[in-house]
Amino acid sequence: MNMSAAVKAYSNVAIESKAHSSDPHKLILMLYQGALLSIASAKNQMIRKEIAAKGKSISQAISIINDGLKAGLDLKAGGPLAQNLSDLYDYMSQRLLVANMKNDTAILDEVSTLLLDLRGAWESIRPVAEQRPQTELAQQPIAKTPLVYGRM
Repeated sequence: MNMSAAVKAYSNVAIESKAHSSDPHKLILMLYQGALLSIASAKNQMIRKEIAAKGKSISQAISIINDGLKAGLDLKAGGPLAQNLSDLYDYMSQRLLVANMKNDTAILDEVSTLLLDLRGAWESIRPVAEQRPQTELAQQPIAKTPLVYGRM
């Protein structure tokens, strides 16, 4: 096994370990971060004219959006908000396909901006238990994060 493959294998194990030990709220944040990193990589690869790598990075971002963020939505419990997010994820995936075909960095920036806005909103609604000092936790009930995403 060469050094590059070993580093990649270690990174994959580290990410999987972190994912298995994270709470659902943090997992969504990790998905947003992963999609953003894939798009940033695609943009750099697009600029350097690394076509195959760019396609792989965009495919990875689309996979994170569709198979992670969108697939995790609970459309029944989340109601119109979850449906709107689902539609937005579809839009982002389509835009990423167009960016790939046209080598358009502006579209990558557009999708990154949408993801950054969503990540910021998701961070702002982190479970109340994470926001309070430990001494307050024993005195007040803990509010749950809204059930937009399933399995929370």
